[in-house]
Amino acid sequence: MTTTTLDRPVKPPQIFPSLTPRRRATNALATILVFASFVVAMVPLIWVLYTVISRGFTALTSDEWFTRSMRGVLPFFEGGGAYHAIVGTLMQGAVAAAFAIPIGLMVSIYLVEYANGSRLGRITTFMVDILSGVPSIVAALFIYALWITTFGFSKSGFAVALALLLLMLPIVIRSGEEMLRIVPMDLREASYALGVPKWKTIVRIVIPTALPGIITGLMLAIARVIGEAAPLLILVGYATYINYNMMEGEMGSLPGMMIAELNNPSVPGRERLWGAALTLVLIIALLNVVANLISRYTGARK
Repeated sequence: MTTTTLDRPVKPPQIFPSLTPRRRATNALATILVFASFVVAMVPLIWVLYTVISRGFTALTSDEWFTRSMRGVLPFFEGGGAYHAIVGTLMQGAVAAAFAIPIGLMVSIYLVEYANGSRLGRITTFMVDILSGVPSIVAALFIYALWITTFGFSKSGFAVALALLLLMLPIVIRSGEEMLRIVPMDLREASYALGVPKWKTIVRIVIPTALPGIITGLMLAIARVIGEAAPLLILVGYATYINYNMMEGEMGSLPGMMIAELNNPSVPGRERLWGAALTLVLIIALLNVVANLISRYTGARK
């Protein structure tokens, strides 16, 4: 009589041998090293945050800090605020983002969806890699030579925004490219099978799916550039008053305010210096929080 597979005895489950003492010791040592590395990395971060918060909290608690500029306030006198610097920093970052976001996203879409290893795609990728390593002072000198020296425009906040644009572009392109690449190809193929054109597939399927990650990358790019000081030193002067004209005149900013107060040895000057630093940290932290909230409530729904 023939036997079937069901009649055969079931093999006992294989039991993995216990770890040897040497492997246990190696695992414990690796765990300790990883935890120690984490502690070492967190110590300077916590130290910096504590220093900035402890020294800048006094300025932020002032009634005039968020409502008044430094117009009419002498360097050695108390009072004044960072309203002009906050407005200038946000304006420069907003103008740079208004140019960098659409350009960067379109380049990312081209590299992922249309390049397909073409020569232009390889050249674009190579240039983005080079641009990502350009120091901020080099970007500022390039804008100075092109925008001010060649075209004849005056120093302004818009020139600073152009330099920040060069610094934002590689971050926006890289983050957008990575987020678009992780979208499953099955979604694209299912859309193509239904007869949906490629451009509409990108707009209605690919981008909404990758939108949370794209928004996070955009916010990180903005937070990365608004603290740059080199473009401010080269392309625009520091103003103690509010200037809403991006095309002409000096403009206040938080990095510029820190540079101006750095040469002020008085106690009020030091308080304003650390207050401006803490304000910049809070703005960057707020941008990260906004990015996380937008990423959580946007994108494709299951």
